[in-house]
Amino acid sequence: MALLITDECINCDVCEPECPNQAIYMGKEIYEIDPHKCTECVGHFDEPQCVQVCPVACIPVNPQFVESKPTLWEKYHRLTGTPAVAGLKTD
Repeated sequence: MALLITDECINCDVCEPECPNQAIYMGKEIYEIDPHKCTECVGHFDEPQCVQVCPVACIPVNPQFVESKPTLWEKYHRLTGTPAVAGLKTD
């Protein structure tokens, strides 16, 4: 699943530099997350870094982009250009 920044965002600027996929960007009023780049930090970290640093807890799962852990791994490999290892458990 991709993540989503809600209207509670205070534009504190701490989430954007933490995203390893460069999925976070400044929208018209608040930061936004590109769901096609967001892997919830799968492949990089154990937990989403933006969620970890957000002082107002305004980054839930985006219900419009429900993805399984294997799908997030596939997205990670596509975005980073690293080959998937056959037989490697990714859940």
